Amino acid sequence: MSWRLRLERSVTPSRTTVLLVSLLGVVAALVFAVPVFWAYKVSPWTAYTTIAQRSLGSWAGFMEVLRRAIPLMLCGVGLTLAFRARFWNIGAEGQLLAGAVAATGVALFTKIPAPWLLPAMFGAGFLAGALWGAVPAVLRLKLRVNEVISTLMLNYVMIYIVEWLVHGPWKGKTMRGFAYTDFFPAAAQLPLIPGSRVHWPTLVIAVGAALVVALVLSRTRLGYEIRVVGQSTDAARYAGIDFLKVMVAVMVLSGGLAGLAGVGEMAGVHYRLRSPTHISMGYGYTAIIVAWLARGSPLAALFTALLFGLIFAAGDIMKASLQLPAQIVGVFNGLILFFIIGSELLLYWRIKWERGWTGKPGSSGS
Repeated sequence: MSWRLRLERSVTPSRTTVLLVSLLGVVAALVFAVPVFWAYKVSPWTAYTTIAQRSLGSWAGFMEVLRRAIPLMLCGVGLTLAFRARFWNIGAEGQLLAGAVAATGVALFTKIPAPWLLPAMFGAGFLAGALWGAVPAVLRLKLRVNEVISTLMLNYVMIYIVEWLVHGPWKGKTMRGFAYTDFFPAAAQLPLIPGSRVHWPTLVIAVGAALVVALVLSRTRLGYEIRVVGQSTDAARYAGIDFLKVMVAVMVLSGGLAGLAGVGEMAGVHYRLRSPTHISMGYGYTAIIVAWLARGSPLAALFTALLFGLIFAAGDIMKASLQLPAQIVGVFNGLILFFIIGSELLLYWRIKWERGWTGKPGSSGS
């Protein structure tokens, strides 16, 4: 008698399996990042303990993690919605910048009364991100343009729009060195949690957005249509679902939430429009990993955003305390994405041990 391994198909993995496999992917990424520290002659143990102590080990450090997580929450929640409909939105970066541009325009060039200025900025930011997101949806359904290409290319279009604005018509009167606009008036600046740089209104919006999106997916007709479209386009056609309506609605919400993230960064962190690399730091791209790790759950995206907020904060810690380049953050993000995608096999196939008899045909096996 002997034991043998057999792969068995698992159509619907349990939540526990999803959680364990996702954690396994993250841990594997951290292990495979060890040679990077060795290459810079830094002890991995020293690196990880320093990061933990200076980020999660203090109130100020945790607040910095939370600040970095806010735009990731908004973009990540929006992307989980798009991915559930199998619309591969790679354009959250551009949609975030669109929201930032709209918020800046309202803050600097309108005469809206002070009590209504911030709500107007958030409204304009949502609309700008929604419009920037709806364009690829229409292109896909009307002209069959691949959404991966269109959303990615629109990122670069918006990057160059921002560069043109800060170097041209919106250039600040006191600009020196890096390009930026004039500072926002006090009425256009978000309140912060005392002793931190966390703009709490945007955090509340992010948590509320996750709850609303979760309710939309589970309790509304639109959510049902999104789930059907994501599971089977043939079934969606049979059910008479309007693809254009669903895709535009998905991208309006997804892009709009990314636009709100741009407003939060403008009104809560920078208080002026700057070069794109200073505004976002790649939040829109990292949010793709946030949404993927969340496995389609808007509520889970809040927690995965915190993980990557920790990674962004760790980049500052490694640069200041360990004299390591901040680009290591990109290494972490890439490794986590690689192992999360690679771990998909473990979600839908499980290993099963079986007992079997060995021996020649006709023998008793004993």
